[in-house]
Amino acid sequence: METKSRHEVQTEAVQSLVTNRRSGVAVSMGVGKTLIGLRHLDTLSPARVLVVAPKRSIFLSWTDEMAKHGLQHLEQYVTFSTYISLSKQDLNYDVVYLDECHNLLPSHEPWLDRFKGTIVGLTGTPPKFERSTKGKLVNKFCPIKYSYFVDDAVSDGILNDYKIVVHMLQLSKAKNMLTGTKFRKWPTSEVESYTYWSTKIDTATDPKQIMFYRIQRMKAMMTFPSKEEYAKKLFESITDKCILFANTQEQADRLCRHSYHSTNPDSEDNLLKFKAGIVSKLSAVLQLNEGVNIPELKQGIIMHAYGNERKSSQRIGRLLRLNPDDTAIVHVLCYQGTIDESWVKSALSIFDQSKITYR
Repeated sequence: METKSRHEVQTEAVQSLVTNRRSGVAVSMGVGKTLIGLRHLDTLSPARVLVVAPKRSIFLSWTDEMAKHGLQHLEQYVTFSTYISLSKQDLNYDVVYLDECHNLLPSHEPWLDRFKGTIVGLTGTPPKFERSTKGKLVNKFCPIKYSYFVDDAVSDGILNDYKIVVHMLQLSKAKNMLTGTKFRKWPTSEVESYTYWSTKIDTATDPKQIMFYRIQRMKAMMTFPSKEEYAKKLFESITDKCILFANTQEQADRLCRHSYHSTNPDSEDNLLKFKAGIVSKLSAVLQLNEGVNIPELKQGIIMHAYGNERKSSQRIGRLLRLNPDDTAIVHVLCYQGTIDESWVKSALSIFDQSKITYR
């Protein structure tokens, strides 16, 4: 089968947008989602353009790509907005680009209903279910007309191959944690803590209360020491260049001498050393999810998936920029017999299941 180059995939995606007034593309990390949007914009006559993204940091990727590919002339036509501020924008735009269009919410619908111009959706992870709220919104305003996913990119040599290893862990029965109120504390175990919050969820009747208890259970699981202890041993046993995605800044600092997060003044220096190969281990939190590629990064550890395939795919994407002949190894830690299994299954649903092993 003839393979496609990154440029050919981008050209196909742009063509699908040119022939549809309201459409979207779903493409794998590493293909150039932002550049697809810019190449599409470059086919249009000078127009008033609104680029909508979930975070302001994504705006920089648009201007960086303009500079990198000689498209600076487009910047004069572009206004940026977050999704939160979309309803505050006027309607006098010719084109709206919905970057990460899977972030659409019902609150955005009134503005988009009134908008009469062209709508383009860009995403790496489209809603899994067309009948879901997000699926309906994407189908209404920017239906996906072109798809090119991770394993397509692997087959074409745009991304390198990968293996995902899910490490199944048992909750600890050791009473080595404290729980209680600010006035009184007592020892508890991971099993007891998990059971407590799960019972709260099962017996609650109010939806807001159920959501609150689910969040509390998730926060509790993020602090369980057994996963951190396992991650530390696994991290130390790996001799390849390896990144560890921790839950919190404190955890990142505990697990690696070189960490990358917003309150570490040495973060940028640590990242530069890691990219250059001066150090072979780096711990990070969410700040490294987007827009950062690490040369020769062979292995990675994801401590928690939480059913968020977008965050997980972004993290895994850091390991898929090797030479096409290389294979990255991704380690995902999971508590057996808990909601963690469902989270991991959902997070890994967009990947080739034959490349996932459990142990």
